[in-house]
Amino acid sequence: MKAFAIVAGLLATVPAWAHHSFAAEFDRNKVVNLQGTIVKMEWVNPHAWIHVAVKNPDGTSTTWMVEANTPNGLLRRGFTKKSLEEGTEVLVRGYQAKSGDNKINGSSMTFKDGKKLFLGSSSGDEDPADKK
Repeated sequence: MKAFAIVAGLLATVPAWAHHSFAAEFDRNKVVNLQGTIVKMEWVNPHAWIHVAVKNPDGTSTTWMVEANTPNGLLRRGFTKKSLEEGTEVLVRGYQAKSGDNKINGSSMTFKDGKKLFLGSSSGDEDPADKK
């Protein structure tokens, strides 16, 4: 019975290991603007992930991972599963990963028609553009 309690306790902490603070992974002083197209949307917890293909000056493209709010948080902000279909053109603003990887904590997303939705950045800011 004691072994079961230990295993149960360890399993209960796994989600806490997977989650992180904004400051641990992202740099609030490195604002990034990505213009590209949606490659994939992962409606997963604790953060949804949006994959955006950004064209490089040489014609190739780089896929960036954009961390967003929870799926429920995105739905409450006006997103639907149809909002982020593959090929949708977007402008994403957010904060660069400290590791230098092609990953940002997303703050806002603007669509080709001008509609803007907030991604629920865990930075505490609604939009890095407001941080002037």
